[in-house]
Amino acid sequence: MELGLPLVIHDNYHLFVSAVALLLGFVLLYGLRSNLKTRRKSKEIWRKSSNNSGNDGLQLPETDGSTDVIIVGAGVAGAALACTLAKDGRRVHVIERDLTEPDRIVGELLQPGGYLKLIELGLQDCVDGIEAQQVFGYAIYMDGKNTKLSYPLEKFTSDISGRSFHNGRFIQQMREKAKTLPNLKMEQGTVTSLFEKDGIVNGVCYKTKDGQTLTAHAPLTIVCDGCFSNLRRSLCTPKVDVPSCFVGLVLENIDLPYANHGHVILADPSPILFYPISNTEVRCLVDVPGQKVPSISNGEMATYLKTVVAPQIPPELYTAFVAAVDKGNIRTMPNRSMPADPQPTPGALLMGDAFNMRHPLTGGGMTVALSDIVLLRDLLRPLKNLNDAPMLCHYLESFYTLRKPVSSTINTLAGALYKVFCASPDPARKEMRDACFDYLSLGGIYSEGPISLLSGLNPRPLVLFLHFFAVAIYGVGRLLIPFPTPKRLWLGARLISGASGIIFPIIKSEGVRPMFFPATVPAYYRSPGFSLEL
Repeated sequence: MELGLPLVIHDNYHLFVSAVALLLGFVLLYGLRSNLKTRRKSKEIWRKSSNNSGNDGLQLPETDGSTDVIIVGAGVAGAALACTLAKDGRRVHVIERDLTEPDRIVGELLQPGGYLKLIELGLQDCVDGIEAQQVFGYAIYMDGKNTKLSYPLEKFTSDISGRSFHNGRFIQQMREKAKTLPNLKMEQGTVTSLFEKDGIVNGVCYKTKDGQTLTAHAPLTIVCDGCFSNLRRSLCTPKVDVPSCFVGLVLENIDLPYANHGHVILADPSPILFYPISNTEVRCLVDVPGQKVPSISNGEMATYLKTVVAPQIPPELYTAFVAAVDKGNIRTMPNRSMPADPQPTPGALLMGDAFNMRHPLTGGGMTVALSDIVLLRDLLRPLKNLNDAPMLCHYLESFYTLRKPVSSTINTLAGALYKVFCASPDPARKEMRDACFDYLSLGGIYSEGPISLLSGLNPRPLVLFLHFFAVAIYGVGRLLIPFPTPKRLWLGARLISGASGIIFPIIKSEGVRPMFFPATVPAYYRSPGFSLEL
């Protein structure tokens, strides 16, 4: 009876897909019809503007300034954006608080979808010469079992894969590339505030390395100052959540059980990650729920890692893990999540972790940032200059809509997967966790769909929604076979309720309409030539 379960779930899965697809089709058709007039009007405005400007873009006044764009921050998002806009001919001024090589324990794994965006930006050589490791998928461990999930890379060349590396080395490569561009100025300084006049941001106030207070002016200021941003409150309504912290270690001269794969251990109370970051080093990230972690200075952290975490580590990695703890180079980092909630401001834009964060379990942050940069570059390319701030702000509202399907899919997956992968005393949550592991272990479409979402190769919100509830239905199906007792029926109902309680609040915070139906949002039509596939 149990052997037939995957076939039963497979049939129910496709019926479910068909029903939902039909419903979404009607809703989408209604939305498209209601926005038909808006679309025609926007296209007409674009045609008139293009004819008047003779530059295939909006007609904007000329500027006499020496800088087109100020970028605050030169991390992954800021450095990549600076290179991109400067290569497009923009005069870019980058102000970074600290230009020495960063030393972080996150931002070290770039998914294949993010690597494709890096290629699209012409920055793929920035992973050369830093001992970056190719990553071809994940291995997941739970209760003595394990399963390997490979990225669906069959249609790509051998160079296309994920990449893992030291975050600081990657950033320095992009900064050095940026410094070679003649129309890009990069300096060390701390931006203290945005320079605003009559409701329009036209530059920044900053302190230089030697303590001078200066102002810099440009028609567009893009804030990319990271997860600890002190400027985001001027441009959005931040709702930052800190569900857990990462404790970081480096294991040396050890081979992972599955070469060139990330390893996820579904431990108690929460997941543990391993992935290579150089030829001889493996990063270990131990997730600790909550905002407080055991003290490193008084030895509580080492005791916790040896007594609680180490016994759950695969035997192949146990000795190297304990040796890393004994070495003492233990780092911590709070894991923040923050849905994008922009307040469109003339003359300014938020990007990167300053704008939008998700739990780093799935390694999707750099993929979202690079995808946003590709989108922004394509939106700005037709514009001759950026000097009409209100018009530019109105036009770039489309950026917030067009980015939503990709960013929301990756954000929702990260938040939902973290909650599913955490251990819980609740029997329904435990069933969901077990069902997720076994569902992924089935292989075929059951693993290929979720891993294509995780990799950033197919970030479609509908695919995420369907697979998430397919896991829940699979879990309920296992409970009802061979005989649906009242206790099992109740547990199945609680499983579905729990699954809904995990994913729907995340979707609500991301925005149902822009996530699933971006074509029904009027701002979508302010940027002709773009289309999205859900």
